[in-house]
Amino acid sequence: MSEEIDKEIGLDEEVVESASLKARPEDKRRLSWYYAPSFLLLWLALFFAIVIPLFNRLPDRITIAEEPARLGEFVAERAERLLYEFERIGPKVVGSQANEVETVAFLLNEVEKIRKELRNELYELDIDVQLSTGGFLLSSMLNMYQGVQNVIVKLSAKNSQRESYLLINSHFDSKPGSPGSGDDGTMVVVMLEVLRQMATSDTPFENGVIFLFNGAEENALQGAHGFITQHKWAANCKALINLEVGGSGGRDLLFQSGPNNPWLMKYYRQYAKHPFATTLAEETWQAGIIPSDTDFRIFRDYGNVPGLDIAQAYNGYVYHTAFDTLKVIPGRSIQNTGNNILALARAYANASEFYETEESDDSHAVFFDFLGLFFVYYTENTGIILNCCIGVISLVLVGCSLWRMSRQSEVSVGQISLWFLIVLGLHVVGALLCFCLPLLMAVLFDAGDRSLTYFTSNWLVFGLYVFPAIIGLVLPLTLYYTLRPNDKLGHAYLIQMSLHAHFVVLAGLILILTVVGIRSQYLCLISLIFYGGALLLNLLSTLHDRGYYWSVIVILLQVFPFCYFCYLFYMVLVVFFPITGRNGIGSNPDLIIALLCAFCTYFALGYVAQFINVFRWPKLILLGLGMVTFIFCMIAVSEVGFPYRAETNVMRVTFMQTNRIFYDYDGTVSHSDSGYYFVYQDRRGLNPLEDSGVNLTGLVSMEPDCDKYVMCGAPCFYFCGGVRNAGWLPRKVVSPGEINLELLEKTILVTDNKVRFEFELTGPPHMNIFIQPVGYANVTNWSFERKLLDDQDTFKPPYFIFFSYGKDDSPLKFYIELAKSDGDFSIPILELGVVGHFVSYDFKRDAEAEQFLENLPNYVHAMEWPSIFKGYIF
Repeated sequence: MSEEIDKEIGLDEEVVESASLKARPEDKRRLSWYYAPSFLLLWLALFFAIVIPLFNRLPDRITIAEEPARLGEFVAERAERLLYEFERIGPKVVGSQANEVETVAFLLNEVEKIRKELRNELYELDIDVQLSTGGFLLSSMLNMYQGVQNVIVKLSAKNSQRESYLLINSHFDSKPGSPGSGDDGTMVVVMLEVLRQMATSDTPFENGVIFLFNGAEENALQGAHGFITQHKWAANCKALINLEVGGSGGRDLLFQSGPNNPWLMKYYRQYAKHPFATTLAEETWQAGIIPSDTDFRIFRDYGNVPGLDIAQAYNGYVYHTAFDTLKVIPGRSIQNTGNNILALARAYANASEFYETEESDDSHAVFFDFLGLFFVYYTENTGIILNCCIGVISLVLVGCSLWRMSRQSEVSVGQISLWFLIVLGLHVVGALLCFCLPLLMAVLFDAGDRSLTYFTSNWLVFGLYVFPAIIGLVLPLTLYYTLRPNDKLGHAYLIQMSLHAHFVVLAGLILILTVVGIRSQYLCLISLIFYGGALLLNLLSTLHDRGYYWSVIVILLQVFPFCYFCYLFYMVLVVFFPITGRNGIGSNPDLIIALLCAFCTYFALGYVAQFINVFRWPKLILLGLGMVTFIFCMIAVSEVGFPYRAETNVMRVTFMQTNRIFYDYDGTVSHSDSGYYFVYQDRRGLNPLEDSGVNLTGLVSMEPDCDKYVMCGAPCFYFCGGVRNAGWLPRKVVSPGEINLELLEKTILVTDNKVRFEFELTGPPHMNIFIQPVGYANVTNWSFERKLLDDQDTFKPPYFIFFSYGKDDSPLKFYIELAKSDGDFSIPILELGVVGHFVSYDFKRDAEAEQFLENLPNYVHAMEWPSIFKGYIF
């Protein structure tokens, strides 16, 4: 009996052992931990070997000598020569001699040269210099202009009867202190060369083309508004190509399209020589995340003109600085943009959609280029169908996989599903940690006054944000697999479950984003297609159930989405790295970079990172990544992490040398002072200047003045939302000019309990008016935009008017009418502030300001000018 029992026990032990070996035969084939660095470095190598070269790929530059053999093609060398002449003019601020006289003359001269080469038997070329005066609401500011100039050229075919035009726009004015060779000189010379090629070739076109060189974009988009609301050719503009530059060089990015009219994207897909576009950029821009704006908005809102918004965005460090010069603009970059714009101009100039408007599609488009190799485009409605189908198919594939695991492991489907739900929950925790750990790093560095360490040394983001994101993504499942080993289910199946969890999260996310209407859900679609394809292949073959062999298909197919997501988010980071240096002091810019790195990690490495658990001792691997992060932190707080470098990665300092005079109700001066008004451009404020020995003794916040004077007594230029965060440094200032506000007449309307003030304002080409009713008085009427008064829920005092002029320096006359219930107008009822900005170099800076500028470190770019603030009480 005992022998039989022993045999039975021995048999049972053999069965258990056999089952155990059957369940986990692949455990012995887990790779040693020291292979993990090579595995991770492989993906880093793919990034540098594939993504970076394709991102920076540009066409060869065509020279003038090569032109006879390449007739009809864009010639970058000629455009570069024009850009050299454009740059020599210097900064081109509205109202300056350089902008209103020299640049306009330059443009007219170049157009006349083209007219001499014109194919007169084929084309007509008309030129108009527009002086426009008007105004419009821009955010909470009334934006007024007077006599700003646009140079407009119309090219049309003599044998065409169509009166619809393609509008191509760029601007020739620049920010103070910048020659504007990149922004927007590059696009100005591209337009001139495109005009020349179209005017001198025999390539036919049906629709006319209007080339708008507008002279007041940097003045809050005034030139575009003047054209689209007033010019005789504006009403016939049916499509737009708006050309901008947010940096200096690189490829031209299509970052906005429409609104609606997806046919525009069809043409872009078909005719753009070097496509570079993404719906993600469009939705990011339209959400207002990037602190900027373009003329595209004006043409869309005031002219209902659909189109493309295209910009070079590489090397934004020199954007709006003195270093935005020809020497940092690659000729191949100009060639890239020229090839695209010339091809698109010719295509749109023959588009039948200009007059067949009834066939236009009112839906949005989803679009992106894949590594610059090809362009993908489909309508939003098509995307909804794709997303729903792929999302549901993804869930079905996961269900099939879990069923196969159950069959092969002899474990119930219910038990398998329970384990998968645990894995799914832990993956969700890992996804949260993937975002939270990089954000925590950003908060800690900001708390230690070490923000912007990546500003010049961009590679620091790998250690500061990417590696913590990987750790957070993998850690929960690593702990689960090591602390709670599963003897009933093979480790290879558990790894598949972790990948399935990421798959399911993305499937759920794409369905949610589709319902919300966010078109950037195509990122989820790409990820689902490639992993779903790998899973389908593994299910149809025997690889799904043969240990880790399934991973070969998964890893091979993951190369494609990995490269795309790295390409996409690298583009976004290239745009945002420089933006963090001009995003103001009020928010932590490291949070933006950390968040972008977390998104990139989650999409690019969401599947790949889970393979860390294929290696033995995965906790040791994660510890190693943590040690690398620590080393990067030590590097970041050293001199390597100092954000700024001379000429290439500058610290931006914006200040106005200001005289302030405040008048009391009786006309006497109640207070006057002078100093430098600082607008802090980045998170570090002026701390680097103090550390380098610049004398900032007496620097105080503007906030205390906010309780004393209208608009805090701040000579803000436009968009004055950050005045409370601004600084005031008392200094002696000698103004190069004056601003005068004259009260022409005060009329009391006794029967209506109202009073009317009439004023005349004279001063420099850029002026502000701040209007604040006092006490129980309220503004009932004025000579400005009525909407500011009618919509009191949106617009509240102090009211802000920005006024500038170009060629026409006539005084600004206006009236303000106020009402007061008791009819007592013998006491103060109105506070006015007026500011004069002497922006251009036509106005000299005083000796003390010149010395202050001389004492700034060489890594500083100063945007500065004299100003006067005068406050009145009536």
